[in-house]
Amino acid sequence: MRQAPLNARATSLEYESESLASGLPALMVEAERLASATSLGVHGRRKAGMGETFWQFRRYRAEDPSTAVDWRQSAKSTHLYVREREWEAAQAVWFLCDRSAGMFFGSGGTRKVDRAALLTAALAVLMLRGGERIALFGDARPPQSSRIALRRMLLALADPAPAQASMPQASLIGKNGQLMWLSDFLFPHAVLSEALARFVSLGVQGHLIHVIDPQEEDFPFTGRTRFDDPGGRQSETIGRAENVASRYRARFRAHGEEVARLARRQNFSYLAHRTDRPPQTALVAMYAAVSG
Repeated sequence: MRQAPLNARATSLEYESESLASGLPALMVEAERLASATSLGVHGRRKAGMGETFWQFRRYRAEDPSTAVDWRQSAKSTHLYVREREWEAAQAVWFLCDRSAGMFFGSGGTRKVDRAALLTAALAVLMLRGGERIALFGDARPPQSSRIALRRMLLALADPAPAQASMPQASLIGKNGQLMWLSDFLFPHAVLSEALARFVSLGVQGHLIHVIDPQEEDFPFTGRTRFDDPGGRQSETIGRAENVASRYRARFRAHGEEVARLARRQNFSYLAHRTDRPPQTALVAMYAAVSG
């Protein structure tokens, strides 16, 4: 029997799936491996409410309808018991992964943007396993709980070109969602403060993951050293770099402390992560933050 030709929709879907698969196997495999190695449990909602999963039995109260009584459990005791189910309403988790030019710097074989992408992808995998809805910040599509949403996210994260540096628009995220923001936060503190305040005004819960390259923090340079702007527009040559090391380290440390302070002021969580440290530790902390 002759096989019927694929229709336009099937052809488009086949092309899209092949494009996605060819563009992100490395990141997908690494993210899946990291998520599995972390061995975290399913994201639970330890709260009574509408749902299908049994949570606990409790004593019958006067305001409970008679239909809520679990007669089999009650028959084992002299009291009446009600079967409670766990609240299973999925939340929306938005990932904002900074892809500005400065994030493409990496001194030890790992660029900041690559570590941010890996942590984003691995946490997204864990969120999907727990039934949560995910989306990459700026995507026109609403958050979804599907592997297709994950693949679209990974495809965007695998883009080799830096993005234009700009502050995120808080209106792009749904009310009462959660925002996971990964960046080096190398921009004016006043700008960051305003952005955080806008998110909070919409009821957004936020988490800042400060991605740091070891050379940025340690400043191991000595002798004559030239420093180039990430955008390639400016450069500075210092004759004896070791002479400014202590002042630079103090300034960088103060920057991180200020970012953390601004986050706490808006009830955002804050995590500093160096790219020369294992990603598992950061992933566990991120998962704990978004899980409450």
